[in-house]
Amino acid sequence: MEGAVRRIKLGSQGLEVSAQGLGCMGMSMSYGPAKPEEDMIKLIHHAINSGVTFLDTSDIYGPHTNEILIGKALKGGMREKVELATKFGIRNVHDRRDISGDPAYVRAACEASLRRLDIDCIDLYYQHRIDTRIPIEVTMGELKKLVEEGKIKYVGLSEACASTIRRAHSVHPVTAVQLEWSLWTRDVEEEIVPTCRELGIGIVPYSPLGRGFFAKGSKVIENLSANDYRQRLPRFQPENMKHNAHIFERVNEIATRKGCTPSQLALAWVHHQGDDVCPIPGTTKIENFNQNIAALSVTLTPEEMEELQSLASGDAVKGFRQANLTWLDSDTPPLSSWKGN
Repeated sequence: MEGAVRRIKLGSQGLEVSAQGLGCMGMSMSYGPAKPEEDMIKLIHHAINSGVTFLDTSDIYGPHTNEILIGKALKGGMREKVELATKFGIRNVHDRRDISGDPAYVRAACEASLRRLDIDCIDLYYQHRIDTRIPIEVTMGELKKLVEEGKIKYVGLSEACASTIRRAHSVHPVTAVQLEWSLWTRDVEEEIVPTCRELGIGIVPYSPLGRGFFAKGSKVIENLSANDYRQRLPRFQPENMKHNAHIFERVNEIATRKGCTPSQLALAWVHHQGDDVCPIPGTTKIENFNQNIAALSVTLTPEEMEELQSLASGDAVKGFRQANLTWLDSDTPPLSSWKGN
């Protein structure tokens, strides 16, 4: 099966990845309890052998346990086969989440991730959320040093607004911006996607299947465990889900006509956004993984694209997509205001 997935260039600095990646967060947290380590390592190996070599994690997943899991999965010659992305910037301080882009923290977080992953260099290192207290130029300055020292190869940002992306890119080239983008999350299309394209930055959509919505529709909220992150998301509240269910029904109708599943259709829609787009659907099951890579073979006509896009345009979707910070809150102070520590 190796090589079944096409390769794309992500950004303009030379990073090449599989056209679809694997989001690894759900293996360790957010969607119910952590899954058995042995099963997850099998899944990661299956993904790599199928040609999905772009793996996505973060130090906050677990926290820390997801990076350790991936480090174990990459033993025995697997490291050379993958493009590994991890993130820093969200940390737990006194039982609450804190966002940090402080240079000393950036360096300490990178070195800790290298230890947990048990590797010498991170392929793509993202700032997971933007610290609005510290000019982005200061954070990027430290990331640039880490590139020069060979600890990371490429720099990314996650949930950053257009002005933050521009300012960051002027310090050191940004290779990829990770953002939430799917049939029912379209706010990035107005300004962020065009900015990335103008600057030659790759686009990595997370939650391209709407956190399971495009696999199950409103049934996705049935039997969620108490620690499932979706319990807290506005869009997944029963009253909003009841309204949003009609989007899934329409997608399901089109998928039936196409002879594919609704989740494959939703994922194919993301793939059709361009060759600079690499979605990273997460899963904990080999069967779902196989379904996801089959989406690469689903071809959509311009008419079908238009039909799909019309389903979730404007205010058709009820409920905000996140329960915490997004690019909407990601402006940083001007560099001239920085006094250092």
